[in-house]
Amino acid sequence: MRFGGVAANQLKAVMNTIEVIEPVAVEVTVNGQRYQREVEPRMLLVQLLREELRLTGTHIGCDTTYCGACTILLNGDPVKSCTVLAVQADQGEVLTVEGLEKDGKLHPLQEAFSEHHGLQCGFCTPGMLMSAYALLADNPAPSRQEIRKGIAGNLCRCTGYENILNAVAAAAEEMRGE
Repeated sequence: MRFGGVAANQLKAVMNTIEVIEPVAVEVTVNGQRYQREVEPRMLLVQLLREELRLTGTHIGCDTTYCGACTILLNGDPVKSCTVLAVQADQGEVLTVEGLEKDGKLHPLQEAFSEHHGLQCGFCTPGMLMSAYALLADNPAPSRQEIRKGIAGNLCRCTGYENILNAVAAAAEEMRGE
């Protein structure tokens, strides 16, 4: 019997040489909740978040770190989850855009993005918010230039960035109590 020009015995020989990749246990805290999963060693962190944990706020845009739509915080640092393996987050703390909201109240950054028209299509917004959050955690009173640098790894195709800069600056003021 033949399958697409390959004899059955050749197909069986090929199938016997395919290495089975054993799942790896991963334990990670996401937005304050502990999760344990068995994952393939090659699974990306963005896939763990979206497919396994159903946290779809983290977007997949380019798979090359160019766009920043998948930016999350891993152990307090902004990372592009499309190029981090889930196993690299083992025993780590992850904060996603879903974790910004507390007790039904939006984070000041989320409020500012809405009030200052810092989003249009919304595709880049989760990554922008997470990069801005990391910036403000390190620098509660950034200059416009520091805000530009803080979000430089995030691409927006809609807004022209001015409203995003305004939103981050306004959120910084709000968070400082000004």
